Amino acid sequence: MSKTTVREGISTDPHDQEGAEAPPSVGGGRFLALLLVITGAAGLLASWVITIDKFKLLEDPNFTPGCSLNPVVSCGNIMKSDQASAFGFPNPMMGLVAYGIVICVGMSLLGRATFPRWYWLTFNAGTLFGVGFCTWLQYQSLYNINSLCLWCSLAWVATIIMFWAVTSHNVRNGFLPAPGWVKGFLGEFAWVLPVMHIGIIGMLVLTRWWDFWTS
Repeated sequence: MSKTTVREGISTDPHDQEGAEAPPSVGGGRFLALLLVITGAAGLLASWVITIDKFKLLEDPNFTPGCSLNPVVSCGNIMKSDQASAFGFPNPMMGLVAYGIVICVGMSLLGRATFPRWYWLTFNAGTLFGVGFCTWLQYQSLYNINSLCLWCSLAWVATIIMFWAVTSHNVRNGFLPAPGWVKGFLGEFAWVLPVMHIGIIGMLVLTRWWDFWTS
């Protein structure tokens, strides 16, 4: 009989993973919990600062946010754009709620709370919406607004990390269908996906303003 290793409620034996059923309710482990708290706090901080600067800009059109450093790194240009209020109100106000929820989930996991499949999938859908919205904002920032916001970039990185962390967790626990080799890969190298994702965005930013960075 082969030995198996249990990680976050699911066997990592490759022979067991193919037909393994998802557990009814699982926690997230200390690492995932801390990751959610940290990324949620980073996103909340970014949303808070941008929201404050947005209100100052509404009061004084000549106000210059502290992160407007040059023609490229210019939070003011981002805040004045139509894309900064995609749903009819400032985008960071939505972030204040969303990242607050992420922190609450992380704190609950630190307290050893467990959640059913529907909860994890709903949470995963929320992070998917977040990373999709960030991708749209990244495109708008690089190719339409032609400016970069450092606080927005912090929120992007935080959202990407939490999305891949939650997705990997759900795959490993059988909440999202995947072959055994994918579960095994995510069990050992889950960090590869967010690093690649962030690296691609970094390369796009670098090449988009290559002449500016190298001048």
